[in-house]
Amino acid sequence: MLASPGMLHHLLPPPHLAFAVPHAGPGTPHHALLPLSRLRGHLAPLAYASSRRVRRRASGTTVRASVGEVAPPAPGAVSEEASTSGPTKFSMKIPVGDRHILVETGHIGRQASASVMVTDGETIVYSSVCLADTPNDPSDFFPMSVHYQERLSAAGRTSGGFFKREGRAKDHEVLVCRLIDRPLRPTMPKGFYYETQILSWVFSYDGIHSPDCLAVTAAGIAMALSEVPNKQTIAGVRIGMVNDQFVVNPTTEQMEDSELDLVMAGTDSAILMIEGYCDFLTEEKLLQAVETGQVAIREICKAIDGLVQKCGKKKMVDAIDLPPPELYRHVEDISGDELVKALQIKEKILRRKALSALEGKVITILSEQGYVAKDEPSGASENLADIIEEEDEDEVIVDGEVDEGDVHIKPVSRKPPRQLFSEVDVKLVFKEVSSKFLRRRIVEGGKRSDGRSPHELRPINSQCRLLPRAHGSALFTRGETQALAVVTLGDYQMAQRIDNLVDTEESKSFYLQYTFPPSSVGEVGRIGAPNRREIGHGMLAERALEPILPPEEDFPYTIRVESTITESNGSSSMASVCGGCLALQDAGVPIKCPVAGIAMGLVLDTLEFGGDGMPLILSDITGSEDASGDMDFKVAGNENGISAFQMDIKVVGITLPIMEQALLQARDGRKHILNEMSKCSPPPAKVLSLYAPLIHVMKVKPNKVNLIIGSGGKTIKSIIEETGVDAIDTGDDGTVKITARDLSSLEKSKTIIANLTMVPKVGEIYRNCEIKSIAPYGAFVEIAPGREGLCHISELSSSWLAKAEDVRKYHKFICLLYFSAILASSTCYVCFRLLKLVIALMSSLLR
Repeated sequence: MLASPGMLHHLLPPPHLAFAVPHAGPGTPHHALLPLSRLRGHLAPLAYASSRRVRRRASGTTVRASVGEVAPPAPGAVSEEASTSGPTKFSMKIPVGDRHILVETGHIGRQASASVMVTDGETIVYSSVCLADTPNDPSDFFPMSVHYQERLSAAGRTSGGFFKREGRAKDHEVLVCRLIDRPLRPTMPKGFYYETQILSWVFSYDGIHSPDCLAVTAAGIAMALSEVPNKQTIAGVRIGMVNDQFVVNPTTEQMEDSELDLVMAGTDSAILMIEGYCDFLTEEKLLQAVETGQVAIREICKAIDGLVQKCGKKKMVDAIDLPPPELYRHVEDISGDELVKALQIKEKILRRKALSALEGKVITILSEQGYVAKDEPSGASENLADIIEEEDEDEVIVDGEVDEGDVHIKPVSRKPPRQLFSEVDVKLVFKEVSSKFLRRRIVEGGKRSDGRSPHELRPINSQCRLLPRAHGSALFTRGETQALAVVTLGDYQMAQRIDNLVDTEESKSFYLQYTFPPSSVGEVGRIGAPNRREIGHGMLAERALEPILPPEEDFPYTIRVESTITESNGSSSMASVCGGCLALQDAGVPIKCPVAGIAMGLVLDTLEFGGDGMPLILSDITGSEDASGDMDFKVAGNENGISAFQMDIKVVGITLPIMEQALLQARDGRKHILNEMSKCSPPPAKVLSLYAPLIHVMKVKPNKVNLIIGSGGKTIKSIIEETGVDAIDTGDDGTVKITARDLSSLEKSKTIIANLTMVPKVGEIYRNCEIKSIAPYGAFVEIAPGREGLCHISELSSSWLAKAEDVRKYHKFICLLYFSAILASSTCYVCFRLLKLVIALMSSLLR
């Protein structure tokens, strides 16, 4: 017998959430309450309403709060639009900077755990969160994936390639995925193993309001509304600095004049992630910018909490599965002193092998004692004989009859296991115990794994000119982290083209590519396209180096930097900054100043490990300190300011005083690294390599550019073939760039272009000019290839000349002096005088 929604309303216990069902006719309740957490598939047909819906902005009361003051939640902050033909839509306006963003949910993406549409101006980002039906195997890494895509249709465009649809993620989209992932991951509880997927699409873009920081906020709202038991609500903003004033979520036009590009995310009480670049701002200015962003984030998070109370789903707290507490005591008792000794091994590979061997020993001992069973692979392990044998068993009927042809799942009797813990639980606990012991050693003993103090940096060594044929190269080594940086110089054709939402042809004349092979950590792994980590680290190093490059007018080269990590034990992206800076100097790039980068770590709760309770900042962290610590804060710049920064938090956030302490300690570290880089041996060449192309920039009048190009590019192609140069690039403003491999071909092309575009000047002498044609009123003389001028018959001879043709009897090549230009019928006739006549006249004057 089937139960109606009205009967289910009385049979089921009242859940936390109501699901709106459309009217089915008289006698049917307006709302039928059904648990939604695991019945999405069954309830989807009931939720379907109209296939066409008009999105309307909420007209109800909204929350209004300005930055810098905390406004109490206004009653009716969430606007609810009930419809008889569709689901209920909840909307809210949230103040951000000098405007509001609109958040809408409940009317789109209803089968997802949560979905939202966030609008800023006419830029719209859609984000959804979905969970797997069953949990994954336990792991120390939360199974969450993020996908962000900018649909070209959002800006009224289609793809320019053969395939007219979006494909693999662009580098910019990958960076936004990382911006979404990094602040959300620390808010996820340990022991929650349901695979979680966040999908974000840009459906509309107005060219004014950037969608990236909007996507961070949209993902944070969707996660807060979903069943995922995250600890706190997060939001993200961008901070710019225009005319020494901080701007929250600046427009694209404002960002063109901004000295700072800071994207940050956090909760209502702490910071979780910051990333950005600037033009050597001081630490004090950066802290002020972060403080401005934190105030804005606090207001957004408070508004989101009000929306969650209205329409959020119940969190799956019961699904959190942590290892048994007594397992920690067993692991600590068995590992004990051996773990302390293993953590004191300075070499990374030896320490890793010692910890792996100790982990195996702990599992073996617990298995022998009957506490642990070896993990079996998931799936059925029965053979064919077992299956045939089971088919002969009596059929078990439970809760009703089994129809013919129906599949009935037989209940399996589970014997109480003799073992208490699983092998994977032991591995997870061993890792946590190792981290705990490492933190205690740092706090209590004041010594890290390699014997350094918290403020001490690893030994630094650097050398340039390793690769003779490369335009510039440098090897930077810091402890067990090593980066080989190579610089290649080229012309405009080597620039990186960018395809984005804006319908313009953009290109980058400077880019850095970071490669992290598995051999750098002594492992075997996949080699292929760059992963998200490599793209993110490369962009961070690129932004750190970009402010020190000379203007394109002074150095018209496209610059490519490759950073290959040959060894890694922490801070490889900052090693790329240091190595890249040295390689640029070795390639002869006239940089404004050298820069360096350093990674800072943190032990937040020192009281637990025998400290005084004050946070402990670590300089130049290694890989184990990154994994076991609470922060990874990368800062690049020179002695006076910061050029790029990136901070990831592994706890629920840090405060501004901690960040200030880390920035000041990082400045001292950068000064030390820059001093060590100045001792590079051999030092950078600081001159162009013999194998680098030569680029000459010349200016011509804009109306002369067509003379260089010629009809259908005929002239410019002939110049390239005749002289042997690599390329000639012309601009509408009259800029001409000539790229050549040798000086002789460069000079030839310069001469030809100069002759084509030359403008005669009064007083210039032109020698050995060929008479090209004769007219009754004078001779036309070629003063330069393709350029002719008129020498009037009266100027062809010092004596009377009956016919202009008579000049050819005496001269084929003549020397002329340009003395004037006659303007007649809008045509400029260049007038020349025979040089012999001029000399005679000047001689007579001298007498």
